[in-house]
Order: sequence, then C-alpha cells, then structure tokens
Amino acid sequence: MATGGPVAGSPRSASLTEVVARSQVVICAGPGGAGKTTCAAAIALEGARQGRRVCVVTIDPAKRLADALGLESLTNDARPVAVPGLGSESGSGSGWRSGSGQLWALMLDTKSTFDEVVRANALSPDQAQAILDNKLYRNISSALGGTQEYMAMEKLYALHSSGQFDLLVVDTPPSRHALDFLDAPSRLLRFLNNRIFLLLMAPTRASLRAIGMATQVFVRTLSKVVGGAVVSDTIDFFATFEGMEQGFRDRAAAVDRLLVDPATAFVLVAAPRREAVAEAVYFADRLHASGGRVRALVANRMFPSFGPVPAPLAAASAAPNAAATVMALAHNMADFDRVASREEACLTELVDRLADAPVVRVPFLATDVHDITGLEQIGQWLFGRDVVGP
Repeated sequence: MATGGPVAGSPRSASLTEVVARSQVVICAGPGGAGKTTCAAAIALEGARQGRRVCVVTIDPAKRLADALGLESLTNDARPVAVPGLGSESGSGSGWRSGSGQLWALMLDTKSTFDEVVRANALSPDQAQAILDNKLYRNISSALGGTQEYMAMEKLYALHSSGQFDLLVVDTPPSRHALDFLDAPSRLLRFLNNRIFLLLMAPTRASLRAIGMATQVFVRTLSKVVGGAVVSDTIDFFATFEGMEQGFRDRAAAVDRLLVDPATAFVLVAAPRREAVAEAVYFADRLHASGGRVRALVANRMFPSFGPVPAPLAAASAAPNAAATVMALAHNMADFDRVASREEACLTELVDRLADAPVVRVPFLATDVHDITGLEQIGQWLFGRDVVGP
C-alpha cells in the first residue's frame, strides 16, 4: 500500500467534464454521507448531455439513486430516465445543450444477477436449473458475505460487454465496502484456486474410492461437524458447478483488467470532515496499490466562504453605537470564514495526495436533490466551470 506523497506527479489539468468525456466507466466512491449517489447521478446526466448513452448503476440497496432521479423505484434491469432535452424530448430551456444522449438507471439485485451469471456460464439449461434448485446455491446467492460485491462486478462487466452503453457510472457503497467491491474478482480467483475448493470438487470428478484417502477423511470429518445433509448439498452443488469454474475465472480476470483500464475513472467524493477525509485517503492509497487511480476529487457540502470581514464592516461593527444587525453580520461573516478555512485545512492532505486530480468544490444546497432539476444545480457546480486545486 502506498503510504505517503502524491498518487501521481503530473500537474492538475483535466476538468471533471473531460474526465467524463474520456471515460467508458466512472466509479464514484467515498465515505458514507458524502453525497456520492447524487454526484453519480449528476455525472451520468452530464454524460448523457454530452450525447452519450449512459447507464448509472447503484450497488447500495438504499433507494437514494431512485430518489435523486425522481423515480419511484429501480430494478435489476436498466430503465430509461426521461430527461428534458435528451432523445425525443424537447429542450428544457435550462441552458444545457440538447442532443441524442440517453440516460438509464438500475439498482443491483444480487440474487437476480447471480441467477443470470449461472445461466450465462452453464454448459446446458439442465445444468443451470440444477444449480438454481440447489439448497446451498440458494443460501450463497442471497446471504453469503461478499456475494453482493462480486455480483456488482459481474453486472458491471455484463453491461460493459453488451455494447449497449457508451458510459457506465457506478455508485458504490461507503469506502470500506467499496474496497470489497474492488477486491471481489481477486477474492473469487483465490477461492477457485483454494485447496478446500479443490477438495470439494474432487468427489464430483471421481468416486470416493478413486480419490485420495485425505479427501475421503476430509469429507467424512466435515459431515460429522456440519451434518451429512449439508455436505451432501455442498457436494451436489459442486457437482453441478463442474465445468463452469473456468468461465468464472476468465470473467474475474476480465473485470480486474477493466478496473485498471485507462478508460475506467474513479471519482472520489468526500465531505470536508476529518474522519471522512481519513477514509478517503485510505481508499485512494488502496486503489493506487491495486493499480487504479483517482481521476477527480469532489469536495462536497462545503461551507461557502465570503473571505475575511471587510474593513468598513469591521470598523462599523466595532463602533460604540454599532447597530445590532451590523454586529451580527460581521460576526456571521467571521464565523463563515473560520469554518471555511478549517474545512480547506482539513482537505489539504487529500488534495495533496491526489496531486494530478482536478478538485471540484460543491457547497451546501438550500434543498435536497430529488429530481432532474436538482441534479442540474449540482451539475452547474461540477461541470459549469473548471475548478483547479491549490
């Protein structure tokens, strides 16, 4: 893991607008509560405004993405999002350019995605159905730790391979869970090459008489510990799984390559709070160690800064007969300046660590984002002008 210094050494140049335009996949990551779902939706909208076919995908089971897009719900299948000025819609008069871009959205359903992967990799419909009916599979596909993260990668890979979209924007869970998402392909490869997996596959490839004594002892001991029915279901599962493991290996390796491809961009969304910045730094270092790179930083929900109290206002507020409103105004401006300075200082380590990433600062908005109009307001801060780091 990288432990210090900038992630890369080139000066900041590209804007977030250019990052979106050049990418095929944009993965939004960051601490919980930083607003990355809203940023992911705004980034997807910008991609569509650029004339591209865009799908925004959320891994987070919370319904924040649907709320941000003004939708009642989302499913595991991509659904179109009506946006004024896109496709057959007429211009909305918002000042953004009209075009032929399209915006789609979906929310990952782990079980449905796992079923799709099984059907896609099975050697026959009968093999697929045997796996789908297996008790162990039903438990794994809905409850096993790590399944959600791996299925998210499978969904990303399937969408990318389909050629249906020019740009995929992924809204990930909070940072530590996002790292599980990034590590999922490698963890699957380690599992498929693990000695325990190979031992469990052995009885499916030969009778217990034909396999080694060590495997027989292992299976019998496991039966005593967890019960014969569980072991039987397990062996039946691996028996039906036989022949598919290479397909899983190939896809996991392909996903690993996609994550470090130059056309994949990570956008880090962080709030200017000490614990959030620490988590963001940790994510950036882990990503760098894995061969990826943060392409842009969004400092979200920042206090506005009006600068120091102007000298005339400071003098007027200090006068013996100063009006209460003048004193309150000067006091409030000083408070805002202190908070803004403290937030900038809090971001310093993260901004320095991401030496080549453009930095975009987004202030608190007066209202929550719950429709396309709200996303346009976010978009004006994200893409309305280039904001360079200090």
